Amino acid sequence: MKNTITYILVSVLAIGLTNCTGDFEDKNTDPHGISDESLKQKFNNIGTKFAPMFSNVIRAEPAPNFQLQHNLNADVFSGYMASPTPFAGNINNQTYSLVSGWNQFIWSDAYDVDDGGGVMPYARGVHEQVELSEGKNIIMYTYLSDIIKVMAMHRISDVFGPIRYTKFDDYGTTGEYDSQEVAYKAFFADLEKAIDSLKEFEGEPQFEAFDQSFFRGDVAKWRTFANTLRLRLAIRVSKVDPALAKTEGEKSLSSDAGLLENEDMLIDMQGFVHPLWTISNDWGDIRMSAEMESVLKGFNDGRVEKYFKPAIGGGIEGMYKGVRMGVDIEAKSQYLEHSSLGEYLKNQAFKVWMTSAEVYFLKAEAALRGWDGAGDAKENYENGVRASFAQHGVAGVDEYLADATSTPADFVDAINPENNYEYPGDVTIAYNSGGSKEEQLEQIITQKWIAMYPDGQEAWSEFRRTGYPRVFPVVINNSGGTIDTEVQIRRINFVDSEKNTNNANVEKAINYLSGPDTGGTRLWWDTGGPNF
Repeated sequence: MKNTITYILVSVLAIGLTNCTGDFEDKNTDPHGISDESLKQKFNNIGTKFAPMFSNVIRAEPAPNFQLQHNLNADVFSGYMASPTPFAGNINNQTYSLVSGWNQFIWSDAYDVDDGGGVMPYARGVHEQVELSEGKNIIMYTYLSDIIKVMAMHRISDVFGPIRYTKFDDYGTTGEYDSQEVAYKAFFADLEKAIDSLKEFEGEPQFEAFDQSFFRGDVAKWRTFANTLRLRLAIRVSKVDPALAKTEGEKSLSSDAGLLENEDMLIDMQGFVHPLWTISNDWGDIRMSAEMESVLKGFNDGRVEKYFKPAIGGGIEGMYKGVRMGVDIEAKSQYLEHSSLGEYLKNQAFKVWMTSAEVYFLKAEAALRGWDGAGDAKENYENGVRASFAQHGVAGVDEYLADATSTPADFVDAINPENNYEYPGDVTIAYNSGGSKEEQLEQIITQKWIAMYPDGQEAWSEFRRTGYPRVFPVVINNSGGTIDTEVQIRRINFVDSEKNTNNANVEKAINYLSGPDTGGTRLWWDTGGPNF
């Protein structure tokens, strides 16, 4: 009951949000009353703006915020998890009746200072304070904030499509949107400038006091992260603009900044419990997905013991049992005893922005696409799997990589056989260098999907781009025909706060889409065409 009340309160507050984006002003005031002169000492007037940026890319607290920022959208759309809770009578995001009050949090954490968010306003604040400040190496803060800004905003664009980005810093145009194509090209430009410009500041320690990443202020590592993020985004646009993708990808592969092949990009959670642990194990609002069960069970994948707990009742005790998204759920108790999320989250003191495993899978696809400097696809693929096994302390990787026969299992619903689903593919583990490019890509993306867990945002984006892994369609579709059941959800529509306070610009942004402002319209990089 307590959890239900908490959730209802959060949802009501979300639905009632009215963002004062009409003035588009970042207050830039210090909440503790510290004087301007004191703030300027040791660059606090600049550095203190990084904390909310770090916090809002992926919001760790409060847990209800994360639940609405990521969990009840990307985490379930990606095929990672499913909720056993029939929110709003089972008419919610999981059945494609998109809840604007929920999805508002995705936008708020990027833009709205008054709602505890504000990546973009605080990044603007860094730029403004740098322009007003004097001192050695001040400009480096601009480049570091731009890297965080790109990390945050590519995720926002990958949800909505058009976003407010290139014109945001000018108060006269801050409400105007860019098309996703324009935004992505700006991401590449901002990353390139940061990578190139930060080289002269390698070894400079002054960012350490404000750096919440495990890089602890190491500027060289921030260059490496920015360069790796550029490779991620290059792969993302590889279908819609192959020439741009190849150019940007090869810049990353040849850059002296290097790639995150030996270290993960982790953000300190500042003492907070991982929100997924709270949502799954305290509230019982999220469980293992049907797709995760099919893939990990079929592959006999040892990572399942790290990712999830065995079921605890209902005749499935000790089994790893998932829930299919978008099915008929009358009561939470039906699927509550299915597999919750794993113990490793309980003591995880960090948020993951990127892993070395992902880097190897990016390189594997780059090699498959013929990009210079990518290396060998098979070697990168296997290194990615090895990195993921090592990350989670799982043994048996050599035997796993040699398995050329195991395929994902068919899903059998423990409650309702109408939800059973035959896995629509026969992808295997052992890399098939002799297979078609499409077959090799399915192997790469399927293992990438397993390795990136629990980052549902990236997993959902890669599924939409490639069609892999094969996420199951919903059984119940409450979209009113705006989202095709088989094509599945492609984006989230613009939020009510923007429509209420910035409607003229929203209307212009809708014209940048390839269709109406619904969840069924594909993004710019989501071409729907062949992968090769």
